[in-house]
Amino acid sequence: MTKSKDFFKNLMKPFKFGSGREGQNEEDLEKIAAQEQKQFAFETLVAATKGFHPSHKLGEGGFGPVYRGKLDDGREIAVKKLSHSSNQGKPEFMNEAKLLARVQHRNVVNLLGYCAHGREKLLVYEYVANESLDKLLFKSNRKEELDWKRRYDIMTGIARGLLYLHEDSHNRIIHRDIKASNILLDDKWIPKIADFGMARLFPEDETHVNTRVAGTNGYMAPEYVMHGHLSVKADVFSFGVLVLELVSGQRNSTFGQQHLDAQNLLDWTYKLYRKDRSLEIMDPTLASSASIEHVKMCIHIALLCAQGEPELRPTMRRVVLLLSKKPSTLEEPTRPGVPGSRYRRSRRPPAPGMSSTAGTSTTAGTSTTVGTSNTAGTFGESKSHTFDSSSNTHTATASSSARASPRLDPRGKRPMQGY
Repeated sequence: MTKSKDFFKNLMKPFKFGSGREGQNEEDLEKIAAQEQKQFAFETLVAATKGFHPSHKLGEGGFGPVYRGKLDDGREIAVKKLSHSSNQGKPEFMNEAKLLARVQHRNVVNLLGYCAHGREKLLVYEYVANESLDKLLFKSNRKEELDWKRRYDIMTGIARGLLYLHEDSHNRIIHRDIKASNILLDDKWIPKIADFGMARLFPEDETHVNTRVAGTNGYMAPEYVMHGHLSVKADVFSFGVLVLELVSGQRNSTFGQQHLDAQNLLDWTYKLYRKDRSLEIMDPTLASSASIEHVKMCIHIALLCAQGEPELRPTMRRVVLLLSKKPSTLEEPTRPGVPGSRYRRSRRPPAPGMSSTAGTSTTAGTSTTVGTSNTAGTFGESKSHTFDSSSNTHTATASSSARASPRLDPRGKRPMQGY
């Protein structure tokens, strides 16, 4: 028990919160760690993974490797092991341990426990049998296994998981990196949101926080990329992108390379939607299993989620409701925000069909960089380009009118890069 409590005290050290309430959350998490007895002995994990044998390695991210194992009681586990040389992964690893301490939901990966043994820091998860969604959807010959019903159930499960994080968990959480590689599928094809290394606690009495920008190109909301303006609507935007990827079977960030008349999948879908041709984005492998009206409804919901103005995007509670029944009417979506584009807030909501972004593809920031890092789902392996800046974190209240605009990089503007 002492070791478990000491481990969590060390976990808390890197986290400095901007409000008394978040400081209280820190104290609460220490109490939870002491009460729940989730400490695993290092020897137990060594035995379960056969000494962290290479044949048991499932993947590797910026934090370090992930291994499959089996406990004496028969439970299959995945062990995330912090690399001794990982500078990038350490804060993400610690963040994940802290935020998942009390998270329990069918559509969120289950953190079983922790281990601290000298320099070794490990997180222990339930093992999720199927691969991450991106491997099935984009990179394998198993795409046909994702028929329309499974894809729809995956959308619905992700929506429910996000609703739980945003409104129903002990601490309100914004994931910040919802994407296909961070969605794991179990043996019953139930989706589980994973990889909380970039997630943030969100004070319930705030409308947004201004924070450093971190996420994956192609999934980030424009107001977040340009101003660090983070709210639950940033996750809603990412969800909208993910739904269109599930419908089309194509990756948003590389879409423009094959379609010269569109910047990305969002842009192409919106143009077709305005011509009442949105079904043209549908993955051909869905032809025999899809309900046409159902597909059109999901495309419409996705476009509502990905609108340029965050205030116009629905909450995840409304998204879950819309997906659970066929809505009689849906409002017209405005032009989607272009991830990685320059975003300027308008004084009033744009009229339907009018752009709410200023279509330039460059971003500026003092220490803003676009770099390549290995970020993965809890058990998968996926290389993606992430966008990160090191600006200070500030908290903004509902009455605040301040906007955190990035300063110019002394070496000039750096363009956003795709996958």
